[in-house]
Amino acid sequence: MTTHSYFDGRITLDPEICNGKPTLRGKRITVQTILGYLSEGDNEADILEQYPSLESEDIRACLRFATHVMGQRYDMAMVA
Repeated sequence: MTTHSYFDGRITLDPEICNGKPTLRGKRITVQTILGYLSEGDNEADILEQYPSLESEDIRACLRFATHVMGQRYDMAMVA
């Protein structure tokens, strides 16, 4: 099984960690979790207080990752 990393190693994909979801530096903190906090109005300081092992650049990497993913082309099929 292979681990992949992106954005200077800040975002990692490892099938053995969090069911292969994108995580921050191989920790059990998912990109989705951080984006969820941001979407609920938490700011960087709030997140860093909750997760002291993270760095400001980790949060920015989550946003860059989300921007990259959303930049892909998607075809939505209607399900009857």
